[in-house]
Amino acid sequence: MKIVRIHNELLGTYGDRGNGDVLAYRASLAGINASVIDITYRDAIPHDGDIYLLGGAEDAAQILSCNALSGGALHGAVEKGAVVLAICAGFQILGKSYFAHGQEQRGLGLLNMVTVPGPDRYVGDIKIHSELLGIDLTGFENHGGKTILGAGTESFGRVKVGSGNGDGGVDGAISGNIFGTYLHGPILARNPEFADLLLSRAHGAPVKVSDPLADRYAALRREVVK
Repeated sequence: MKIVRIHNELLGTYGDRGNGDVLAYRASLAGINASVIDITYRDAIPHDGDIYLLGGAEDAAQILSCNALSGGALHGAVEKGAVVLAICAGFQILGKSYFAHGQEQRGLGLLNMVTVPGPDRYVGDIKIHSELLGIDLTGFENHGGKTILGAGTESFGRVKVGSGNGDGGVDGAISGNIFGTYLHGPILARNPEFADLLLSRAHGAPVKVSDPLADRYAALRREVVK
């Protein structure tokens, strides 16, 4: 399994690179040979990845990353069924448009959504309920955008604590094998069940890893964030 970590030098402000490490570790526990490939913004995006990861960033880095991805390689990977996990700024650039440096920027259009400036900055612990997983997920949010989902794009989860997409109603977006969210943490370290779901989607068969320490940590965070 090839895990492609995209533009970590740009989209790595909040430690989201850890999602790749979690996926590789849990894949190894499941007997899957996985490797993490780091792709800089000067490199071509490989077409043969199984999972693609994007993280959080400040405005200038977000614009630079989005421009570097405009060639369509990520679109091609998605069309072939690849899994994408995008966090915060990485999530925003997957939409039709987003704001950076106070100006509207064109997104990649992989998700039918737009992000506009919110009335406040949303910072703090966040807990959402995922219908897909049937559990609560926790993380940490830090963003100033309000994301509005369009037709055919469902939310990632219902917000129980925090702001999520900006109104405290829902967080993130799902379309096929594309998952976007505002949850840092990194999210897969705090929510191992979600990591196994992504591995299952990429592997084409159920992946369920036994990792009691990760399970205890996830339970602790879900108890604390309230």
